[in-house]
Amino acid sequence: MAQVTIYLDAGAARRLRAAAREAGVSVSRWVGELVQNRTRSDWPAEARELAGAWPDFPDLDDLRAATGKDQPRGRL
Repeated sequence: MAQVTIYLDAGAARRLRAAAREAGVSVSRWVGELVQNRTRSDWPAEARELAGAWPDFPDLDDLRAATGKDQPRGRL
């Protein structure tokens, strides 16, 4: 596991400690979870669970049918 050193002004450090205390975790874990959440490239489980939640939402073919035909590309 990597270690990182960060420099914060007094106010930011105080807010960080308060946020970690409120979440019931260490400052290290709070910052680590923040980095994980802000840099993830996959969809969170909460978002994936929404798939299919709207039964009247049009499917991909219906959406594409409404956009018309593609235009041919010109030569460069």
